[in-house]
Amino acid sequence: MSETIRTLQDQFKQLRLSETATELPTILRQAEQASWTYREFIQEIVSYELKKREEKSIERRMNWAKFPYIKTLKEFDLTEQESLSSRQLTQLEELHWLEEQYNIILLGPPGVGKTHISIGIGIEAIQKGFQVMFVTMGELVNLLKTEEYIRKSQVQLNRIRKSDLVIIDDLMYMAMDQREANLFFHLINHLYERSSIILTSNKSPDQWTELMGDEGITTAILDRLLHRVEVINLYNDSYRMKHRVSLFESESVQS
Repeated sequence: MSETIRTLQDQFKQLRLSETATELPTILRQAEQASWTYREFIQEIVSYELKKREEKSIERRMNWAKFPYIKTLKEFDLTEQESLSSRQLTQLEELHWLEEQYNIILLGPPGVGKTHISIGIGIEAIQKGFQVMFVTMGELVNLLKTEEYIRKSQVQLNRIRKSDLVIIDDLMYMAMDQREANLFFHLINHLYERSSIILTSNKSPDQWTELMGDEGITTAILDRLLHRVEVINLYNDSYRMKHRVSLFESESVQS
């Protein structure tokens, strides 16, 4: 590699165009072979740098999102979930509701695809430039209770509060005491009309009071969550149970 190219690479790095600096020798060879004009050469450099920055930005937001696994909406099998239409799934994927700061509540028993759909929506939102955070209700309660003295909790909650979309999985799977319910209310109040929220739960909103134990706090939370909301009921049989693998499938029962 010539000294001139090394100098150019260093200069690109000083300008914080590190991706272009790394790729510069390849781009120069392509330019020479294809006899690019100056305009085409500059356009290629700018396009390459922007593309790589966007890829890194998506990778960073995917890491921040803390998804438990990666599954897209295209991987969701609608034939297994008759209570959701392809039109509804497309509307969720288009994210117009997110731009208008609507909330989504996915209700249904375990195994019907609530978490898969919420993760798929989250991935789609990240691809379109939104910041997303995924957290289970149990994890969220622990973060809220330890925020005052644990740095990691502070960082996680700051990201949640700054997110465009917050996914809270397994809402109301366990009862909360009054302090926990109060902390949860303050988070929902902060996110209200700042962010969209996706909630997954096997309990309908009219059952939440008995799990929070405080009717006033529950009413205040519901007032903010249900102001702009789409509730989707998923009530088919569990996908995991229908497609479970048994240890004893190939063995006969001996008496």
